[in-house]
Amino acid sequence: MPALATIDEVRDILVAAAAARSPVTYGELLGHLGFAFSRPKMRALCVILAALDRRCAADCEAELAVLVVRQSDGLPGQGWWAGGNARDRGYKGEWTGPAARRFIGRIQAQSFDFWQSRCGTKGRTPSS
Repeated sequence: MPALATIDEVRDILVAAAAARSPVTYGELLGHLGFAFSRPKMRALCVILAALDRRCAADCEAELAVLVVRQSDGLPGQGWWAGGNARDRGYKGEWTGPAARRFIGRIQAQSFDFWQSRCGTKGRTPSS
């Protein structure tokens, strides 16, 4: 069975999404990679996302996995939360609801700002 994707393929998609200030759902990301949504594909994608964030941290770059969200509520899935990403920032709240949305919104804004400045799109809208 062929690999789902490389870290670089996923990174390219998420960097473009960050530069456009747009999170993507798990299903959308799988679609960009040429796959329909399924639980096994999503689990394989989560392994790639965790490795990608480790690489971003090692390269002193803003994280990207936080931009991948559930369609149902616009928040990252359980793997993101359980992986320590929130705990490492001192967040002790629920993984759903208004507090989680505010918390994720702040992290996503930081990632958007970082990647927009890196991609030369700071201050421009995605259509400009």
